[in-house]
Amino acid sequence: MLICEGAVSDQDQEKPLSLFQSLAGKVVLLLKKTDLLSTLFVGIDISSRSNVVALLDFESQKPLQTFSVANNQPGAIELAQHLLEFLDSRPDLRKLVVALESTSFYGVHIANFLSSHETLASFRTAVYCLNPKTVANYKKSFIDLGKNDFVDAFVLADFARVGRITNKPWRGSQFLALQRLTRHRLHLAKSLTKEKAYMLSNIFLKFSEFSLLDGEQQPFSDRFGKAAASVLTDFLSTEEIVDMPLDALIRHICEKGRNRFQDPEATASLLQKAARDSYRLDKCLYEPLTISIASSFNLISAYTAEIKAVNKAIEKTLKGLDPAAYQCLLSIPGIGPVMAAGILSEIGWIDAFKSQESLGKYAGLVWRENQSGNYRADDTPMSKAGNAYLRYYLLEATSHVKNHCQEFAAFYQKKYAEVKTHQHKRALALTARKFIRLIFGLLAKHQLYSSNRVVQA
Repeated sequence: MLICEGAVSDQDQEKPLSLFQSLAGKVVLLLKKTDLLSTLFVGIDISSRSNVVALLDFESQKPLQTFSVANNQPGAIELAQHLLEFLDSRPDLRKLVVALESTSFYGVHIANFLSSHETLASFRTAVYCLNPKTVANYKKSFIDLGKNDFVDAFVLADFARVGRITNKPWRGSQFLALQRLTRHRLHLAKSLTKEKAYMLSNIFLKFSEFSLLDGEQQPFSDRFGKAAASVLTDFLSTEEIVDMPLDALIRHICEKGRNRFQDPEATASLLQKAARDSYRLDKCLYEPLTISIASSFNLISAYTAEIKAVNKAIEKTLKGLDPAAYQCLLSIPGIGPVMAAGILSEIGWIDAFKSQESLGKYAGLVWRENQSGNYRADDTPMSKAGNAYLRYYLLEATSHVKNHCQEFAAFYQKKYAEVKTHQHKRALALTARKFIRLIFGLLAKHQLYSSNRVVQA
């Protein structure tokens, strides 16, 4: 190729750009290295009574200092004072990175305290709550390391020092109030379900046919309603129901059911038939079983009332956080207030996640690849090394969404038909990943869901 005098080739045009990119890259690396050299890394091993602390700088291979403080307000003040004194003795350290494990609720107070400390803020303090499984796997790289609180604190500090932290810093307690409410509601809902399942065993012993009949053969549409409760607790035995005149039994169930039965006579007849077909009990079991069943009904009533009260508190808390994000989730067919609040409380601000992949990893909806040479395993277990509550809400929400959105239903059926084992669990988990992409896009762009397009929230 001939090049005229004064002309510039494509290669020559690219040289200044590539040179600039190279210099820019070197500047970024230099800034990062300078930032690391001026950082104090703090590892805190949390327990219910104490916080064990280890200090590292970038070049140290062993802790510069280790000490322990109480896990309470005076201990937190002592910890902050100790950090300030150390930083004052090392003018070269101008940044503070604190790493601690996400150990349920024990680390909440110290993370809040250090991240909001006014004096420590001048050191650009960043507090990270790390996944315990990730830290445990990193600790395995130390061959001869023992096990005690000071060693664990050193591992946390070293984990931060080598740049293994990928999550965002502690975001404060803005969503903590909502999270405590949604998690408590889930606890109540699981307790309610467990109590109902437990009560059915006592019902079977007292009134065997009542607990087994379904559909048109079941006298009551709700086996845990007031009418059913009166029959199971007002009568000591099934013989009393069999021997009771039909008219009297009709009056009894109408009174307890507030006259809501379409055909009271048919209901009473079904009830007496079920009583005749049930096993007979020894008289010594009449009263104990009745007391147990009545107690379970009281607990169910209490759980139901508490869930309603918590629902109101969740709604009130949501109004002070991010109503737009809440409306984005509610716009998805199949997502109700409970699921929307639960997902939002665990995600927090969506800008804490770089992409939908990082959100999926945070929820533990990722799979471990098992491949070597030409071999690739068909069975790849889910990681589950993430937020168990968020994973629960996402899977539950997906099971509802696929029943309302044709796109998700088709995707679920496609994945269900691809394998012959773990069909439902696999299809639901993969559909949940698709659902994650949807909610990440809606929340990041502040848009509402529509079947054919998205609209601005």
